[in-house]
Amino acid sequence: MPPVVPYIPQNITVHLGAPTASAANVTVPFADYIKNVASSEIYPTWGESALRANILAIVSYALNRVYTEFYRSRGYDFEITNSTAYDQAYVYGRSYFENISRLVDELFNDYLRRPGFLEPLAAKFCNGTTVTCEGMSQWGSQNLSQQGYNSVQILRSYYGNVEIVSNAPIRGVVSSYPGTPLRVGSSGPNVVVMQVALNRISQNYPAIPKLASVDGIFGSRTQASVQAFQRIFGLAPDGIIGPATWYSIIRLYTGVTMLSELRSQGQQFYSINWSPPGALQQGSTGEKVRQLQYMLSVLSSYISNIPPLAVDGIFGSGTRASVLAAQRRFGLPETGVVDNVTWDEIYDQYSGIENTSLRSRETFPESLSATSAAPVMASGGTAQAVQAGNFSASSRAPARRTPTGHNGGQVRYNRTSTFTQFPGRDLCIGVQDVVRLEVVR
Repeated sequence: MPPVVPYIPQNITVHLGAPTASAANVTVPFADYIKNVASSEIYPTWGESALRANILAIVSYALNRVYTEFYRSRGYDFEITNSTAYDQAYVYGRSYFENISRLVDELFNDYLRRPGFLEPLAAKFCNGTTVTCEGMSQWGSQNLSQQGYNSVQILRSYYGNVEIVSNAPIRGVVSSYPGTPLRVGSSGPNVVVMQVALNRISQNYPAIPKLASVDGIFGSRTQASVQAFQRIFGLAPDGIIGPATWYSIIRLYTGVTMLSELRSQGQQFYSINWSPPGALQQGSTGEKVRQLQYMLSVLSSYISNIPPLAVDGIFGSGTRASVLAAQRRFGLPETGVVDNVTWDEIYDQYSGIENTSLRSRETFPESLSATSAAPVMASGGTAQAVQAGNFSASSRAPARRTPTGHNGGQVRYNRTSTFTQFPGRDLCIGVQDVVRLEVVR
């Protein structure tokens, strides 16, 4: 989780073997690496839309490895391996196919991501004949190309709702570690990165104290959270974030959010911006009110005592009613005013739902409504727009009273036998399960 917008590395270091194998490293231009992998993974005789789809998947997967510092955070001195058991095929010294080389020159600084997520998609793929996988079938992509699918349609057939970021900036590989340790008194974006990561990790490791305020200031509470992390993971509990602690936090954050997996919970644009706003009350307006309303709208979908409300950025009577209900539910003074204590509680409750339930397809299997069509979405904006922070509150946290599936359209949650699956009705005092006995002969 480096504190930068994803970029295209000028060069990438490839380990010529499995991660733990004693093998050489080679550092090559990133575009040449993509040409090599594409020439090793796919056939130049395939349709152009299939070639484009596969090249974009190859780029995205490699960038995900770079962005998450998947190997660097584990102490390795390379970005990716050439082992297909872990990564993508790379044959050192091979030549490239001319048409593939031409397409890579056009596409090597474009990549895939899910709307609302920051990290490049870990776009896994396999040949689809001798090996099948959760991601894209390479031969299947060719079959779709022969049916007239364009590259975006092919990608969405396998990966669901994805967008293309075009013209990402190119730079040398830069370590996310800021170069000097963070300690009490430090402040700035790097502290924010650590606070966000520690808060997310604390959901899986409750012994780590949660930080009520992500403010970019390394105070005593941040120090206590760091020390707890260090004790749990066998580091010297000095409360200082040096390289070892930094990369341990990065590695654990990547793990708990599955950023390096196809089903990533996602690093979201608004994650580090939702600090407490000061008092919000009836008559307040603006982005912070919209964020509050969005969180309450999610909570209202799960807690029947919290009434639904419009997400319009205006703190009216409906918003006040939802705030009062939330305060009553969470044992807070029923003032109808959102101070820092109320904000933190609402955010904590919302964050738990958003990061675990809403993004878990195992817990909530999806099916698309037959009456809703998948939205037609243009390729995503440029990385320059992301870097400039040109995101409205609605794009960071779209209000969705009815959830949308990964392929677009409205979602209904299936009634399945999956343990912890939502049963399709509210559970409250007095509700009982129907006991069904079965005689096994």
